[in-house]
Amino acid sequence: MQNRSSRNLGQTGLPVQRRGGHPMRTYDSLPVPLRRWLAQAALPWSPSSAKRIWTRAQRRGLDVEDTLKKLTHAETQTLARDQRTGGNQTSPPYSEMQIT
Repeated sequence: MQNRSSRNLGQTGLPVQRRGGHPMRTYDSLPVPLRRWLAQAALPWSPSSAKRIWTRAQRRGLDVEDTLKKLTHAETQTLARDQRTGGNQTSPPYSEMQIT
């Protein structure tokens, strides 16, 4: 049986980071476009990490579309880093899955 903290994380070579607080409360407070983006993300983002990128992009004056592009770019970089470390076992976003 898997350790409770390792479930639903996919297989990745990247280090797992523990965070305190209330992730569901943080998630519920996120803007709707960000929650939608998180729902289709290839990686299991923490709400606080996604919110940090969102807030920084919004402060710089980016609109919602450009902010979401920034998140996608950050995810792409993380997936590339994971591939270099030998993880590369994450599932594609749900929207790209082939259902037979």
